[in-house]
Amino acid sequence: MLTRKQHDLLIFIHDRLAATGVSPSFEEMKEALDLKSKSGVHRLISALEERNFIRRLPNRARALEVLRMPETMAGKTAPTPAPKTKAPATVPQAANENVLDIPLHGRIAAGLPIEALEGQSSLSVPAALLGPGEHYALEVSGDSMVEAGILDGDYALIRSTSTARDGEIVVALIADHEATLKYFRKEGAMIRLDPANRAYDPQRYKPDQVRIQGKLAGLLRRY
Repeated sequence: MLTRKQHDLLIFIHDRLAATGVSPSFEEMKEALDLKSKSGVHRLISALEERNFIRRLPNRARALEVLRMPETMAGKTAPTPAPKTKAPATVPQAANENVLDIPLHGRIAAGLPIEALEGQSSLSVPAALLGPGEHYALEVSGDSMVEAGILDGDYALIRSTSTARDGEIVVALIADHEATLKYFRKEGAMIRLDPANRAYDPQRYKPDQVRIQGKLAGLLRRY
C-alpha cells in the first residue's frame, strides 16, 4: 500500500508522461507535492521503484517509466486530489483532438548560444499542450538541458513573455542576436543562465545583455 505522498507522486509522473511524453524534473516534483527539498523526492522515487510501480530508464538522464498504477484507485479509497502542476493533468476529449499551428522559429541551442529565430515555418501542436497566451516553437540543438528532460531534436514549446522568475526555463536573447534555452537565475547584479548538464558551466551576463523571449510551456518529441 502506498503512502499519500507516494500515491500523489505516482499520479503526477503518470499524468505528465501522458501529457508530454517527458518525465517531470525533480524540482517540478518537489513543487507539485509541496516538499521542502529534493531529497524527499528521491526517497519517494526509491520507494516507488522498490514496490515496482516505476523504473528508471538506463542511459537517460532523469527518465522514468510507470509500470503500474495502484489498485486502490479502483474504488477502495476516495480519489486523491491531483497535485498542482503547470501542465494540465487531464484534458477533455474534444481538447485532445484539437491541433494548432504555431510558428516554428528554427533551432535554439541547449548548449552554447546560437543565432536565434532563423527563418519561420509552422508546427502542428495538440492544443492540450498549450495554455493561455501566444506560443511559438523552437527545435532544440545541443545537450546542456538533458537533465531537465530536454533532448537534442526536441521541439520546445515557448509561451511568449518578457519576464521570468528564478528557476524557470526560458529563451534568453543575448546581445540581441544570440539565444539559448536555460534556467533563469538572478545572482546579485548579474543574470545567470544555468544548464541542466554537469558538463556545462553557468553563463553570467549583465541585465542589459539579456532579454527574455519566452518561457518553456511544453515539449514535443518525435521518435
